[in-house]
Amino acid sequence: MCGFRVPRKAGWDCHGLPVELEVEKQLGISSKQEIEEFGIAEFNQRCRESVFEYVEDWNKLTERIGFWIDLDDPYVTLEDDYIESVWWSLKQLWDKDRLYEGHKVVPYCPRCGTALSSHEVAQGYEDVKDPSIYVRFPLLDDDAALLVWTTTPWTLPGNVAVAVAPAVTYVRARVEGETLILAEPLVERVLGEGAEVLDRFPGSDLVGRGYRGPVFALEDGGPSNAFKVLAGDFVTTEDGTGLVHIAPAFGEDDYAVAAAAGQFEPTDHGSLYNPVGLDGKFDGRVSGFEGKFVKDPEVTAALIADLDQRGLLFREQVYEHAYPHCWRCGTPLLYYAKSSWYIATSQVRDQLLANNEEIGWHPEHIKHGRFGNWLENNVDWALSRDRYWGTPLPIWECSGEDCDGRFCAGSVAELRERAREAVPDDLHRPYIDGVTLDCEQCGSVMRRVLSVIDTWYDSGAMPFAQFHYPFEGKEDFEERFPADYICEAQDQTRGWFYTLLAESILLFDTSSYRNCVCLGLILDPEGQKMSKSRGNVVDPWDVLDSHGADAFRWYYLTAQQPWAGYRFSVDTVGESVRQFLLTLWNTYSFWVLYANAEDLGPGDFAAGPPKASNSDADGGLGDLDRWALSRLQATTATVREWMDAYDCTAAGRAITEYVEELSNWYLRLSRRRFWEGDRAAFATLRHCLLETVAMLAPFTPFLADEIHRNLSGDEAEPSVHLRDFPEVDASLADPELEQGMEAVRLTVELGRAARAQAKAKVRQPLRRAVIVANDAERAAIEARADLVTGELNVKELDFVTDTSELVSYSAKPNYRALGPRFGKNMPQVAAAVEALDAAHVAAVLAEGGEIGIAIDGSDHSLGPDDVTLALQPLEGYEVEAESGHAVALQLELDDDLRREGLAREIVHAVQNARKAAGLEITDRIDLILGGDPELIEAAQAHQDYLAAEVLATTVSYDGNDGAATKIDGRELQIRVKATLSD
Repeated sequence: MCGFRVPRKAGWDCHGLPVELEVEKQLGISSKQEIEEFGIAEFNQRCRESVFEYVEDWNKLTERIGFWIDLDDPYVTLEDDYIESVWWSLKQLWDKDRLYEGHKVVPYCPRCGTALSSHEVAQGYEDVKDPSIYVRFPLLDDDAALLVWTTTPWTLPGNVAVAVAPAVTYVRARVEGETLILAEPLVERVLGEGAEVLDRFPGSDLVGRGYRGPVFALEDGGPSNAFKVLAGDFVTTEDGTGLVHIAPAFGEDDYAVAAAAGQFEPTDHGSLYNPVGLDGKFDGRVSGFEGKFVKDPEVTAALIADLDQRGLLFREQVYEHAYPHCWRCGTPLLYYAKSSWYIATSQVRDQLLANNEEIGWHPEHIKHGRFGNWLENNVDWALSRDRYWGTPLPIWECSGEDCDGRFCAGSVAELRERAREAVPDDLHRPYIDGVTLDCEQCGSVMRRVLSVIDTWYDSGAMPFAQFHYPFEGKEDFEERFPADYICEAQDQTRGWFYTLLAESILLFDTSSYRNCVCLGLILDPEGQKMSKSRGNVVDPWDVLDSHGADAFRWYYLTAQQPWAGYRFSVDTVGESVRQFLLTLWNTYSFWVLYANAEDLGPGDFAAGPPKASNSDADGGLGDLDRWALSRLQATTATVREWMDAYDCTAAGRAITEYVEELSNWYLRLSRRRFWEGDRAAFATLRHCLLETVAMLAPFTPFLADEIHRNLSGDEAEPSVHLRDFPEVDASLADPELEQGMEAVRLTVELGRAARAQAKAKVRQPLRRAVIVANDAERAAIEARADLVTGELNVKELDFVTDTSELVSYSAKPNYRALGPRFGKNMPQVAAAVEALDAAHVAAVLAEGGEIGIAIDGSDHSLGPDDVTLALQPLEGYEVEAESGHAVALQLELDDDLRREGLAREIVHAVQNARKAAGLEITDRIDLILGGDPELIEAAQAHQDYLAAEVLATTVSYDGNDGAATKIDGRELQIRVKATLSD
């Protein structure tokens, strides 16, 4: 709508564990062994079918909610073209030495049988309560024991060493008859005040000493130089005991220090002592626990009991912490030593940070907060997955002994040049696994590494892979890269937002997006994250069927800034209907109702905004018309400003405010003009509605289009979505008029509030309203005196310059605020405050000043929170005040006012009778009244007014058989009948 071509290509992320787990569930299996027994080809075919199972439902929902996107030509990550583009990108990294195999301790899911990347781990933390234990490791050359603390008791069967900080002071401490060694700063915290320190020495004195490990096996089977104290620069005295148990198979620091000590060969994981299998279960070396899952709470309890039985357990306590779980299956992750393929993202950390500075983040704090911190701590991306349904890692390795030949395919054509077999049409496993190559170094057979890649890499490749770049689509890619903005939930700061940025920096040295709208999470009414497992997911179709897509959209876009998150309930969506959409629809319906009554259509109005020159002579543009048009320009400017700043909430609220002004100010004050067929009013409201729904088109596309098509006429665009977004028309802007009308509106609001406070009926005329106004405000109000008297239903307006002329004040101390401050002196404080000039106090505090009082010879200052001001209106008046403005209504009634009030009530009763009779608003009637003499007298006194208001051609007072109603306890009988016409 702003003149740009904006292609929106749908896309399907098809690979990864979510699909595999769904198929496993369908097949009733739960392990990689069962998948391979079932057959990889058949399993992956089931995965392919599963991906598209819900396409029709997804497309239907996408269209129903008005999400404009090209569903007919989506990119699909499982297609060979997409995979080939991903291969090309990996080859670029290979050529830059940024794709490598590493042997490290990685986050590993034993249920899924594969490693996870750091950004996947970040999405699966859960708060859990685990047992933490203090364990004795008896020294071999001493009667003392090393005291070690661990929060992962299951790793103790893998212990091969203990690490200490060489420069930290350690102690031998005696407590309850035993001698323990731990860091001096932690003695009191761990052992209590009663521990006796026997000796002090540096940690370096412990290095090299042997101890008896917590062996669970019948025979150790560990490295020959196990169970020694090692130096570790990662050891701290912030918690624990200052001695760290080392299990190199299960910890990154453990791995590094044990490898440095020569306890295993880092390039040969067979030399690494690891009593836990890839399934997360203990092997036969852990006697009594063979085949047990290491994170099973019962297994942990049994391990601790075993330690206790052997006299090694010193203390057990509960430790609450955030522990990583598999973000897909929910299994607790293990930090596990294995080989994996990595992308060296840490090499471009500086470029990632520099490009982040150029991205417009919404909200801004994400840039240097959640996302910036993530980039600061960037680690290499663990890319490979030991799974089945995913983009195959395009690396072939030589099978020959002592040959390190490797090949990375960057395209299908490149692979065909080297392949010994035909490259399959389907590049997935197991077909691609059958493609072998001849090693150019030794002539042996090269076979593909069986891993697939992290499916998040597929997602991050979308900017180029969707076009099959660079093999085709080069022009499309270059035209659309980088994207103006992307939008997803805040958890994608460590997911899609990151992978998009990382891949584009690695490949193109620039970010793939200029702006990012980072959404908050959708929670249930109790603040819990929605999930199927909790049973608190809301079916969107239920909401759409109940309230419609526009209400659904309006709620999400305007209830609060999208990045703030939501506590969602169906009722809150309903509120968006009641509070805004119905107001807009009723305003539009009002125009249609009266236009039909006047036999007017869109073709009766000139294109564009109404001007004095193109309005009929029976009115022209009045103040209200010019004000509505000027407010439209101000609203348009505000909406464009906020939309350009990616803040749809502020833009939507500006539209809401304007629709409220149209309905509750312009329309209410112009009703009679519409009734009388004033073309200027019709033209003004029509133009304001057309421009408003054009601004609403991105928010509520269906309602906006319905109103626009009905009001715009045949010469306009057939849809609101095909027209231009509204621009500010400076010729219609009149800030001075808006300011004057604002003074009028405030006066009316205060006057209505005063009437409500006094419980004076709205139809009862009052004699006088007294208004506090400065000279400019008075001029604006006097220029529109008829409007104000009509809205307040008063006969006269008077003006004063200060609120004090309408009210008197009394000042009292705020005991809750001052009591703790002055204590027993509060009686003196109260007397001092009550003796002050209350009007002066009110004036000073209203301007943000302070009042001074003297208590016992000392001066004290009091602010607005310390003093309570009570307002007392002048006798016979009701006053409402706000920020220096005030309106007082004179409440005394005389007989004339009472009769006029009754006449207005009679009009209201007759209008209800018209509706009950099913009459059209333009139908003329004969009116017959009967009943209480005082009501009849009031009707006769104001008969002309009565007849004009209810469209009565005749009024008579001899009816005693009409429908009876009550007015102020008096009975009125009403009979209406339509007047016959041609």
